[in-house]
Amino acid sequence: MSVLGATIGGMELTGSDFDKIPPGNVRGVSKVEFARLWLAAEQLYEREPLSWAHFGVVQTCRWLATATVRPANGKWHMADAPVTQRFGSAIEETILEESLAAAKLLQRRPVPYWLTKRPGWLEQVYWTFEWAWWGNEKPPIKVPAPPWPSIAS
Repeated sequence: MSVLGATIGGMELTGSDFDKIPPGNVRGVSKVEFARLWLAAEQLYEREPLSWAHFGVVQTCRWLATATVRPANGKWHMADAPVTQRFGSAIEETILEESLAAAKLLQRRPVPYWLTKRPGWLEQVYWTFEWAWWGNEKPPIKVPAPPWPSIAS
């Protein structure tokens, strides 16, 4: 895959990480588009580690990509689902459930107290699913143009 790698906060993203993304997990966009967004999100989060909105995109991308992550104070583990926090690989059935859980939580009133402490997080989780899974709307964050020239068809 022609996506450059990068080391993000101790997490090194390489072409092999992007190649491992299960194709059914990002059915709304191409794997290359998804990989570019994931890398851009990781870079944004690296620059602003206290941004809940950026973390929402990062957390959702990691789970969709079935990435292995390591918190600063812990052991390596599979990325967990952003809303339900279920462990294990994202598969089509659980992605559908997680996407619907994000939509349901977004509509919940009153807004749960814990969610008020994470400004922008849920919205970005929701829009990441809308873009990557459902193929709706535009990407949840701005993705820089690739560093390589586009190929005219």
